[in-house]
Amino acid sequence: MQMSPSAPLLPLPPPPPQVRPGAITKKEEGEEERKMGVKGLQSFMERCCPGACETVDLREMSRQHAANSQQDCTASAHSPTLVVDGMACLRHWYSCKNWVCGGQWREYMDVLKSWVEAFTSAGIRLVFIFDGVVVEQKRQTWVKRRRRVNNEISKIFRHIKEHGEQPGRELFSIPSGLATFTRFALRSLGQEVFLSVQEGDYEIANYARKHGCMGILGQDSDFIIYDSSPYLSVEKLRIDRLTTVLYDRQRLCRTIGLEVNQLPLLACLLGNDVVSEERMQHIRNDAMAAYRINNSAPHSAAPQGQMVLAVSHLVSSLWCKEKEETGLIPQSLNLSAPNRELLKRGICSYLLPGQEALQQGDISALPPARAFEKHVSPEILRACREKHVAAEDFMVYGVLCEGLIECSNTLEDEEDTELLPQALVYKPCRQLIYGLLLLHGHDGSDVDLPAVREWFVYPGNPLKEPDMVHPISLPCDQPSLDLLWFGTGPEVSALRLKSFLSIFDCQEFSELYGDIEDCLLAALCLVTYIILQVQTLSQEDLDAYLSQAVCLRQKSPQELQQIKLPFLSSRAVQLGSLYVRGLSHLLGANCASGCPLPSAALMPWHSFDGRLFHSKYLLAHSGTEKTVLLDSDSSCLSLFLRLREKLLETCRKRGRVLQSRPKAPAERHQTTTGPKSRERHTGPSTGAPAVLPGTLCQGLLEAAAPVEICISLIGPQRSDRTQQVAVRTGGKEERRQEAINAEEDGGREGRREEAEVNIRTETERGREKANIITLILIHIITSTIKDPRTRAILKHSPEVDHTAAEGDTGWLRAGGSLLNKEHNSTLNREERRGGLEGMVSGLKRMGKT
Repeated sequence: MQMSPSAPLLPLPPPPPQVRPGAITKKEEGEEERKMGVKGLQSFMERCCPGACETVDLREMSRQHAANSQQDCTASAHSPTLVVDGMACLRHWYSCKNWVCGGQWREYMDVLKSWVEAFTSAGIRLVFIFDGVVVEQKRQTWVKRRRRVNNEISKIFRHIKEHGEQPGRELFSIPSGLATFTRFALRSLGQEVFLSVQEGDYEIANYARKHGCMGILGQDSDFIIYDSSPYLSVEKLRIDRLTTVLYDRQRLCRTIGLEVNQLPLLACLLGNDVVSEERMQHIRNDAMAAYRINNSAPHSAAPQGQMVLAVSHLVSSLWCKEKEETGLIPQSLNLSAPNRELLKRGICSYLLPGQEALQQGDISALPPARAFEKHVSPEILRACREKHVAAEDFMVYGVLCEGLIECSNTLEDEEDTELLPQALVYKPCRQLIYGLLLLHGHDGSDVDLPAVREWFVYPGNPLKEPDMVHPISLPCDQPSLDLLWFGTGPEVSALRLKSFLSIFDCQEFSELYGDIEDCLLAALCLVTYIILQVQTLSQEDLDAYLSQAVCLRQKSPQELQQIKLPFLSSRAVQLGSLYVRGLSHLLGANCASGCPLPSAALMPWHSFDGRLFHSKYLLAHSGTEKTVLLDSDSSCLSLFLRLREKLLETCRKRGRVLQSRPKAPAERHQTTTGPKSRERHTGPSTGAPAVLPGTLCQGLLEAAAPVEICISLIGPQRSDRTQQVAVRTGGKEERRQEAINAEEDGGREGRREEAEVNIRTETERGREKANIITLILIHIITSTIKDPRTRAILKHSPEVDHTAAEGDTGWLRAGGSLLNKEHNSTLNREERRGGLEGMVSGLKRMGKT
């Protein structure tokens, strides 16, 4: 049905009286539509075209689709098929409670398995399609989204440093690498998974139309515009009931008075990922002015709803006039030449094969990309494309066929200049991968040296243009890519492994191949590389990385979910994301080398869990003994020590000597500000405030393993800047059990040190007293080690006020004498407690004076 220029205008219906529980708000809808699809269209349908938004039962829809297919002799022999927009589902699939620590990958695998089984048990076949490229005409939209997410990540880290906990779901950010590893996870579950070589939405709509699928499951209003299978909302999906909302484009067209083939023009005038809102603003302004003149009735609905109706009326009125030669853009539309060309590209992006196309505008006929075809054989290019489409490849297709790779946002603290961004940490690794792919037979000169364009998001990168990165040859003989990919025999297998290990500077680890699990070999390579590249990492960081990789093998998803974290460290959050990004580089190196390791060995659910890593990080930096760090498991401890020694030996050969630099728990709120640029230093920060007195406290931390002394500066919010000294003594198992009990009791206070004294440091008297206290603490700690029963007393002492009978130092002498008692002393626990309570109170009084 077409609307004549004089057709009556459709008034907007009144807004719904209330929002149902669990529904997203209009603000949230608007934010979602700014991320993807046509500006305001989906919320317009929900608000103004309720008949076009139908709740459907997917089981019943499947049965009806199967019955209709039986009457069609050309129908596919497959079960009713649902094409799933994988990128749109990631936020809905990742429902794990913890998301900030790097990912709960085993728990996530269970979620995916249950999700897939819900459909397959109903007889619905799933086909997953993920974005394989970002088309350049959408690059600026991609950049805007990445910058917005950077701002959200900054808020995440501010919250962690201020509160020591994960922020609420309103700041949710999917774990790094989720899209990459989800593809492999779905393949491991027996699902059909494809990567696009063009715009992802286009290929999804094309596949659904070509194969007569029952629907497209996603969250992108572009699927309303494509003349393809019905569009179903993953956001409204009830997986337990298999119901969701179907957005009916036919009913939409009847409501706004347009034909389906006019929807692409409507979408471009409203604004989408190809044609920005700003470029067509004057057209919409004119349409809105005409609409209000012809429809003077007041409207209580949102302005965006009026805008959709106004532009729809404009499109319909223009369409009835004399058409342009192409029949898609009315000649009378007031557009400059650049804007008309942009509008053509936007409309063409919705035209599927077999539908009307502009001259030289059918994007389905684009030639295959071959950015560096003169550097590799045709067989390599063909195999590369096949692996990419089948979602068996990572990074290689982008390098060889597009000459470009990209990486989205990572959880990185832009204010922490001690840690390099992951993009820079792994740049040397990528250069070697590029060299393996492109430099065989190259004479080594700079003439005609290829360069890969990198769009990597990291702090300090304005994303105005891609980084141009040149390949570097491997330190070993540069092997032929054809030999690595297509060759056979033990010599070729050894060459593949050698190439892979050389990329991470771990050639010595070839002797471990076949001796330890492949996933542990991969983890060892990655941790070694990280240690070599990031000079500020310490022995404690190494222990955290390796211990969690070793212990993870014996953990169930349920056990991992039950791990209690007393607080979160912003530094550990970034190190977790750094590791997961490294796994994707392992995957890229493995693909380039001809796959010496099975892809499954490089998946995070075999070597990483965010909560487990975070707990190991906190334990390692608190001086926990290796036995406790390895869950008191002798086999895990033995394996850990073996891998650790191999790593340290490799680092020593390269001049990298790891130091012990424990990060005190109180440092979790300390931030070192510095320049936000790409040239960020890798040395230790010099801008952090010194702890008092630093040398003595560091010596205690290194010398007395059973004792933790945490000295930190309280934030600058208080005018009388103070220092907080927390002393804990006690057996390892007692402290570990108490931490668990405190977490179970809930409440932030149960997780904090109970013996605290605030000592004013602004005056000389305060500094002198702090030095005296430290010297006395050394004496007390040394004597306490001899008596296990006294180790936990300070921690359990309630903060009560006692009177010091002998002045400012009498309580110190009394406490020292008390703790010097031998283990068989007749002094009972209450006497010990009383003496120590006095000592704690004295510390508090000294701080107040």
